Amino acid sequence: MRRFFVPADSLVNDIVTLSGETLHHLAVVLRLSRGDEILLLDGRGNFCHCRISILEKNHGLAEVLRRWHEAETACPVHLLQGLPKADKLELILQKGTELGISSFSPLDCERSVVRLADSRQDQRHQRWQKIVREAARQSCRSRLPQLLPVRSLPEAVKHCEEELRLMLWEEESRPLADLLPPSPPSSIALLVGPEGGFSADEAAMARDAGFVPVRIGPRILRSETAGFAAAAILQYLYGDLGLRKKGP
Repeated sequence: MRRFFVPADSLVNDIVTLSGETLHHLAVVLRLSRGDEILLLDGRGNFCHCRISILEKNHGLAEVLRRWHEAETACPVHLLQGLPKADKLELILQKGTELGISSFSPLDCERSVVRLADSRQDQRHQRWQKIVREAARQSCRSRLPQLLPVRSLPEAVKHCEEELRLMLWEEESRPLADLLPPSPPSSIALLVGPEGGFSADEAAMARDAGFVPVRIGPRILRSETAGFAAAAILQYLYGDLGLRKKGP
């Protein structure tokens, strides 16, 4: 069944007003019609099975048939990602969402090539949020990952409260396997630098904030690859990538 993320307050009543991108997708792109059934999600794990009652180009209504809640099965991973070149962050957000990352923090680091002007921050953030929302819809996530605004590395690490804090850094680091506990941590922060990695001062700052430098293996991974590799390992060990399918 087709699923769409909508604002949480729109699902309060038993008749849902369809608007914006959701209405456009239903009426213009998919060309659904009255009587078709869809799933509407609020991004917090709440589902509404709905039947379309009115669907026009500029107006739409759907009746809620059933409600339920689904818990997130992925391990809570917060990816703090140094801003990479060009549009690579869009790929990171898309694939990271598919891999179950729960929150993203884009970082302005010393060696970040990209510098976003204040006038473009809101526009770029809206585009990134749209990419996250579409990736969550496509990959059947029950929750929308949180996308925080671009911050400096000192500001971001200062506010980290995750139980396990890992920094992917090729210098003075230990193998990732040596740092992973046998029991699933309640939450994990994963710090990845931009092209060129972290400076020595940034690495020291992260260590002071509780981040442990680790390496994944003998090869140096690109900035956009490192987070994927680590997230996949963490989700296999502690999340839902290692779950066996129930049934015969």
